[in-house]
Amino acid sequence: MFWEYVSEYLKVFITGGLICLLGQILINHSKMTTARILVLFMLTGGLLEILGVYRYVVEFGGAGATVPISGFGSVLVKGAFESVNEHGFLGVITGGMNGAAAGIGAAIFLSFIFALIFKSKTKEK
Repeated sequence: MFWEYVSEYLKVFITGGLICLLGQILINHSKMTTARILVLFMLTGGLLEILGVYRYVVEFGGAGATVPISGFGSVLVKGAFESVNEHGFLGVITGGMNGAAAGIGAAIFLSFIFALIFKSKTKEK
């Protein structure tokens, strides 16, 4: 039982670590800005979801694949596909946001709570 948990944690760590490693390599060895790298990862997650590959990454890596921004791209595409099947073409527009609504809502709520608790500071150059 214990070793099952350890192996699961290792798979999550390896998957998330490899995604972060790819991002760090792009930051260090390319002229891409971090914003462009984030968009690239989100689009890659969406494309891998369209091709049906990302579900295997999620099956292996669990939260190591769903938590990074590539997982967000996958959730947007998956939500759009499900909504198109239910509502037709209008689902292309609404489905992605419906699929990601819980994560977006949690991020907004937690950001508000942390803004109330902590005092923001201006970064000095």
